[in-house]
Amino acid sequence: MFIQTEETPNPATIKFIPGVKILEAGSLDFASAKAAKNAPLALRLFGITGVNRVFLSTEFVSISKADDTDWNMLKPLVLVALMEHLSIEQPIIDANYYDNDEQAGDDDEITAQIKELLEERVRPMVAMDGGDIIFDRFENGVVYVQMQGACSGCPSSTATLKIGIERMLQHYIPEVKEVRAL
Repeated sequence: MFIQTEETPNPATIKFIPGVKILEAGSLDFASAKAAKNAPLALRLFGITGVNRVFLSTEFVSISKADDTDWNMLKPLVLVALMEHLSIEQPIIDANYYDNDEQAGDDDEITAQIKELLEERVRPMVAMDGGDIIFDRFENGVVYVQMQGACSGCPSSTATLKIGIERMLQHYIPEVKEVRAL
């Protein structure tokens, strides 16, 4: 198995692309080993000293490192852990991980438009940088989103949010006055 790596705009995060499906759909962002208790791959990666955050997507895994950790030491350890886990086809997440997920099918028209624009236009671009954007809610003209993966804590994420995403949503949906990260 050959795993490609890509730098992201966030110097603390590297995107690992193993060439196999990681998740069937969506993404999962883990800020701690405790949060990853039902995700064996993420839990394994948190077992590596210096791993600070694990982000799983359909096609890649983004790893964020602790400030006092050097990528030259961490990167080979992450590659080995990923290779071992994926080559013997161990589970990425527990089978019942999504059992408590709620599906909202009763969105109003504006919320549905916002979600569609985020899904079709924003998520692919954010994923190229090793992250994801998750819609939280639309309230009083404000779109609340959560930045995940490499985008969480990235120095350029505020500019991306305000200059890119906010302007694009305002262009298509005049009711949008602002976009805020949670």
